[in-house]
Amino acid sequence: MEKHNQTVLNEFILTGITDRPELQAPLFGLFLIIYMISVVGNLGIIILTKMDSKLQTPMYFFLRHLAITDLGYSTTVGPKMLVNFVVDENTISYYFCATQLAFFILFINVELFILSAMSYDRYVAICNPLLYTVIMSQRLCLLLVAILYLYSAFVSLLVTLKIFNLSFCGYNVISHFYCDTNPLISLLCPNTYEIQLITLILASFALITSLLIALVSYLLVFVTILRMNSAVGRHKAFSTCGSHLTVVVIFYGTLIFMYMQPKSNHSYDTDKVASIFYTLVIPMLNPLIYSLRNKDVKYALHRAWKKIYNIFS
Repeated sequence: MEKHNQTVLNEFILTGITDRPELQAPLFGLFLIIYMISVVGNLGIIILTKMDSKLQTPMYFFLRHLAITDLGYSTTVGPKMLVNFVVDENTISYYFCATQLAFFILFINVELFILSAMSYDRYVAICNPLLYTVIMSQRLCLLLVAILYLYSAFVSLLVTLKIFNLSFCGYNVISHFYCDTNPLISLLCPNTYEIQLITLILASFALITSLLIALVSYLLVFVTILRMNSAVGRHKAFSTCGSHLTVVVIFYGTLIFMYMQPKSNHSYDTDKVASIFYTLVIPMLNPLIYSLRNKDVKYALHRAWKKIYNIFS
């Protein structure tokens, strides 16, 4: 089977976002700007949360890893998509396609569980503030992140190896702008039941488990906030989780819209729009949301700019 794949199918053709020539240049410019903002914003969050002494808390430790995953999967998809706007045929090699799929699955799984870990962190901070530093210890945070990366790497390798060890039927046109599981599975020869079941179980587990953790955490947070007697205390509690809650709603809302559609309404064009949103737009929005809505990050940015100004002045 492996020999069949390598000899018969050496590359795939990506249909891209649109086949209308008049839209190629405007879309290239738009997505280049989005991708550059995403790279600068997420790199800024990574550097800021690593270097600023006042951002050395579990919340910003998880935020740094959220920025790493945003940067990871937007870079997995973005540069190749931009290149495809300026070439005549949107080809991708067999092995590059497998690599792109593996990294995309890795980062999207990590993102889901990082968001749920951040939700749990906000629950502990608001509902058990006196025990916060004890519960959310550095050791626990490191252990959580290590488990998330290891599990996501396992899922990524399992799905990628399963797909690329099966036989493609010679038809190599992927109805997408990057190598994703469903478009690739549709190109496989019959007997794809096992890989479809595996991807369904793993995707459902990641989405449902992480979403339940986030929902339960915020339900308990809201109950605690509503019981507070002080209006100032309620406002402060809401402000500490406002940025993260916004990110959670946008990200999970997009994924639920994409994966919970009825089959009768499902189309690859709809998938492309949703994929653009969570692979490029959300990684751009996340650092902006945390920069604009989070006072600690705004103050850290101000301190960083002041230091840079003092160095060059």
